[in-house]
Amino acid sequence: MEDEKKEPQEPQNPGAAPDSNGAPVAEDLEAIKAQLEEEKKAKATAEALLSGRDARIAELEASLSEAKQGSEATVAELASVKAAHAQAVSKYLEVARALNSTIPHDVISGQTIEEIDASVAKALSIATAVKANLEAQAKETKVPAGAPTRGGISTEGLSPREKIAAGIQQKGGTS
Repeated sequence: MEDEKKEPQEPQNPGAAPDSNGAPVAEDLEAIKAQLEEEKKAKATAEALLSGRDARIAELEASLSEAKQGSEATVAELASVKAAHAQAVSKYLEVARALNSTIPHDVISGQTIEEIDASVAKALSIATAVKANLEAQAKETKVPAGAPTRGGISTEGLSPREKIAAGIQQKGGTS
């Protein structure tokens, strides 16, 4: 708009004629001045809008910069929280293994607390089932407590001499 040069327009009154020198009449000059003033106002309005737009662009760029900084801080904080979470899960796994020392360490595993808890529950149910099975087997093969009762030595098939030696030995004598 600024670079455009406008050619003088035809007078508003087509019946009015220029004066004898070919210069526009006073009425035409007034119309041209009024048009020039309108264009100046339009130019000022356009410049104001452009400066407002530039201010808004600068404001949005500043907001974007702040958002990027906030995003970077959030990413760093998230990484820190993930590292702390992984460390906490690792310690929880160690504690779960220590509290269940009768269960092999390889059986208790997991990447989250829920997985570790499920692993412990499964291992405990297996251990309980094995223990019950072993107890049932132990009841089937009952062994009497203490030493067996002493019975007499069977003398069947012994010669008379062997029978005498066995009798002396039972009484605490020597053979």
